[in-house]
Amino acid sequence: MTRPGYPTVTVTAGAAIANGAPASQTLDRGLRALELVAAAARPMTTADVAHALDLHRSITYRMLRTLEDRRLVDRDPAGAWLPGAGLAVLATNVVPEVRAAAQPVIEALADDTAMTAFLVIRDHDEAVTVSVVEPRSAVAHVTYRPGKRHPVHRGAPGLALLAGARESAESSSSELRPEVIECRDRGWAYSESEVLPGMKSVAAPVLDDDGTCRAAVALVFVGEHDLDTLGRRVAAAATEVAHRARHMSKSRPTGPA
Repeated sequence: MTRPGYPTVTVTAGAAIANGAPASQTLDRGLRALELVAAAARPMTTADVAHALDLHRSITYRMLRTLEDRRLVDRDPAGAWLPGAGLAVLATNVVPEVRAAAQPVIEALADDTAMTAFLVIRDHDEAVTVSVVEPRSAVAHVTYRPGKRHPVHRGAPGLALLAGARESAESSSSELRPEVIECRDRGWAYSESEVLPGMKSVAAPVLDDDGTCRAAVALVFVGEHDLDTLGRRVAAAATEVAHRARHMSKSRPTGPA
């Protein structure tokens, strides 16, 4: 159950969840609450979270307070829940080289296009946003939050990840969305209203020398724009991220000092 404006919460299925029951119901509930708060477009009240997860309010409050003790969620002045600083600590070692390589690139991309730029990685069957940069001088832009998840087969970032995946390259054309094949051919993907209603996105895969897809660089925007120009700009940014990540990997110490 969800209220309008809030995302449906999904937890990636392990063996136990695939069989219909999580290994730990309490932990599963807490993680679902954390995912919901992290993905919400605005702070959520305890009642909002309880309603979305179909749990009693007192149970929900105790879970949120535990997450607050660990700094994974925080509260605004009105007492509503929002993501905590502890999430950033947990995310530090998620594709660190790619994130470090991408940061200046997506900052320049956001400012050059006056659009929100972000970096996405694949987590099983989901695309997960790990870094977001909003343009500094735009009159208006789309707000997007790190931690946003959506099915990998929907939205330009997911299509770009699929286009760069080896299993996609080995799949027959009949098994893939035409947009995935098109992205492989031209280097970037486009989608409209597949993740957020009314929002458009352009994305390109970040590929290693051996063709491994490490991530995708994306823009989210509204209105009419020259898609070919945006696509080429995003594809160039993805190539630059890959180049910077390779350079960082080669310059990293490989043994004890």
